[in-house]
Amino acid sequence: MAQRPDVPLEWLDRLRAIVERFPDCHEETAWVGTRWRVGSSTVAHVFGGEDQQFRIIFRAEPAEVPAFENLGAPYFKTEWGSTTVGMIIDDETDWDELTELLTDSYCVQAPAKLAEQVERPGDS
Repeated sequence: MAQRPDVPLEWLDRLRAIVERFPDCHEETAWVGTRWRVGSSTVAHVFGGEDQQFRIIFRAEPAEVPAFENLGAPYFKTEWGSTTVGMIIDDETDWDELTELLTDSYCVQAPAKLAEQVERPGDS
């Protein structure tokens, strides 16, 4: 079995900078990689795969899941839940877009009273 690579520290730092804005969101070491949770709900999970690619898993609004499935690479649908989708991350990743996706994921997973405290992309 191939070894899973560690997520580059630079990417972890970028992800931390995104997620630290979310109320009561905390970082944990996951079974592989790193995840961020609000309560017991996972907001994001980043890890290296046996294929040497890096993935980040997050939640989307139920109505948006089919769009991610149809977009294709770098997006994919997982089997870990009806609203769980993922993205391959690499040196070409659009970090502004990923920020929006993780903000949405937090708002999907967090209790309403916490989600209401977060400025979502497009809010003015």
